[in-house]
Parts: sequence; structure tokens; C-alpha cells
Amino acid sequence: MLRRVKEGKLKLARAARLLEISYRQAKRIGKRYRAAGVAGLKHRAAGRSRHHAKAEELRSQVLQLVRDKYSGGIEERFGPSLAAEHLACEDGLEIDAETLRRWMLATGLWSRERKRRERKAHFGELVQLDGSFHAWLEERGPEGCLMNLVDDATGTTLCQLVKQETTWATANVLRRWIEQYGVPQALYTDWKNVYVRPASAAEKQAGQAPLTQFGRMCAKLGIRIIAASSAQAKGRVERNHGTHQDRLIKQLRRQNIGSYEAANQFLRETYLPEHKSLGRRFSSSQTESAAAGGSLLPGSAACAQP
Repeated sequence: MLRRVKEGKLKLARAARLLEISYRQAKRIGKRYRAAGVAGLKHRAAGRSRHHAKAEELRSQVLQLVRDKYSGGIEERFGPSLAAEHLACEDGLEIDAETLRRWMLATGLWSRERKRRERKAHFGELVQLDGSFHAWLEERGPEGCLMNLVDDATGTTLCQLVKQETTWATANVLRRWIEQYGVPQALYTDWKNVYVRPASAAEKQAGQAPLTQFGRMCAKLGIRIIAASSAQAKGRVERNHGTHQDRLIKQLRRQNIGSYEAANQFLRETYLPEHKSLGRRFSSSQTESAAAGGSLLPGSAACAQP
């Protein structure tokens, strides 16, 4: 058609209507045709890699790192956002989380479907640990962090209100658990630097596992720390937070409690025994009652289902 325009056999305005483009666009195309012939009609971006596309070599490198370091079972694998953070801080690779999500979906390293992890079979086999910052005392006292331990198999709960989620606050609430129930086999935590930290250059070179101060305490007790890949992975303790933010706050309000000391006394003497009793009514009949057989601190209670 443009050849006919060039030969004077067809008006440019008529060609524009037939091509269903504007007259100005037809003029631009006609100019390129006169200058370069049919080759001038080829889209100028054809054959080029997209401006924002990541190099295939980088894509392959990133996905291999995800397979080697950030994959695994449902409770171990990293989601795209968390994997992108660790690729940046540990591997020096800055990748947009949404780009990584598309790559992981395309290669089967991630799925849009969320599958709830099955409970562990034994009490003490895995205990979820997390802190929840909230206005627990409302206007009657300072905000605080409720350190919350939940047994994965039975839902047994122990919690303590503290000022901050520090190493010593965490160690103290774990000691209370051990004195009451025994030493758990593993703790399921988040990625706060109280629990885990990235390896230093020297540790990477020596092949040493990086440990925090709390991690060293747990290692001496034979407790393994598993860092969750997302808040959803710690679903039991997260749902437990929601229950406490509803029930505990109302009960603290009715008792007019306004200090950490009074709140912790109420937790020990009233709230947790009631919570345990309520939990037993809804506990799974499939959960085995036998203990996981964890080791014990001197003078601590047997590691068995309460």
C-alpha cells in the first residue's frame, strides 16, 4: 500500500483510512518507507532485549541461590519478599521482590496457594515463640511486648508481659517454659536479630553457623532454632496473639491492672490456667499425648503434655 502511495497511485489520506491509523502516523510511516524501504517498517524495538529485563545470567544465578539457600518445606522455604531481603544482605544481589515472585512462580519455587502446615505429633517437639507489641494495659500503663510461647502439637501456651523483646526477656520466658514443661526440641521464631543473624564474612569463610547470644544459650540446651519465612508460617502463635489481644485486654481492664508486675501475676494465677482449660476443650483428638523426649534442666518438670 505504501508502495502505491510512493508511486502516486494512492493518496496518503486514503491509505491512512485503509490502515485505520491517523494521518500523522501514516506520514511518519511513509517517511520511513521512502528512506529505508520495507526494512523501515520493522518495529525499532524488535530483536532488542527489553530495557527493564534482567539478564538471563543474573536470573539463573538468583534462582540457583533460592534453590540452594531459601527453599525447602512449607515451614522452611522463604517467600519472595523475604528471599529478596536476604539476597540483598547476604548475597549482594538487589532484586525487586515482585520480579523475584514472577521468577519463582515460573520455576515452581513458589505457589500462590497457601497450605497450612500440619501440627507436630508430640508435645515439646516444636514450640512457636514470638513477641506481640500492643497497648496491653491501655491508658492505665505503658505499652509492652507479650512474649508468647505456644506448643505446636497441643496449643499449650505460656506468656509474659515485658517492656521490649530483648535477649534477656526472651531467655527469661523460655526458662519459665523449661521449668514448667521441660526443654523443647526446637523453637520456631521470626528473623529478629534476637534469634538469628546473618553470617559474617569470617563465618562464611570458615563455614560456621552464625549464632546470637540467645542462639548460643539454646545450642547449649540442644534446642534448635528454626526461623520462619513469613508471619503466616507462624500461624499458631499469630492466632494466639489475636486471642490474647481480645480476651486478655478485656480481663486486664476488668481487674484495673496497670503494671507489668500485676499483669504477670494475673497471667500466672488466673488467665493462663483458664486459657489452658479452654484450649483442652478444643484440642485435636489426633495429637499424641506422649512427650517428644527432650532433655531437662536440673529441677525442671518432665517434658510431657500438661
